[in-house]
Amino acid sequence: MREELLAIVERNSRIDLKELAVILGVEEIDVVNELAVLEAEGIICGYHTMIDWEKTSIEKVSALIEVRVTPQRGQGFDKIAERIYKYSEVTSVYLISGGYDLLVTLEGKSLKEISGFVSDKLSTLDSVLSTATHFILKKYKDHGTILAKKYEDTREKVTP
Repeated sequence: MREELLAIVERNSRIDLKELAVILGVEEIDVVNELAVLEAEGIICGYHTMIDWEKTSIEKVSALIEVRVTPQRGQGFDKIAERIYKYSEVTSVYLISGGYDLLVTLEGKSLKEISGFVSDKLSTLDSVLSTATHFILKKYKDHGTILAKKYEDTREKVTP
């Protein structure tokens, strides 16, 4: 039940608990108890709402920042990652393979604001060797959800 429960809740954290119990073929109290255990164990870390900001009047810019760092003796990448993820502008930090060590996602009000964060805060950290900034111009799919709807031709078909 645990794997199926996690898969369902990951796709739709607002699912009704009664409906979830029916899907899983268990009692609602079992679902409630299992969710509580998963939260207590830190397996479920939070519940989030995905918003398509392009459909609002709120200006928001997102960027992916590749960061090359010098790992600290005895602590590896964890200490520098912790310093980075404590900034409110940072939405996620990942240790990655390849030419860079960390992938940092940022959100801000403008390109200038994000550029300023990278140059004034991120690049000045002791362990940071270099950064590469990639601004997100459009999201087509995010966290498994398709945001860009496919164009549908609504014209009437004419056949000879």
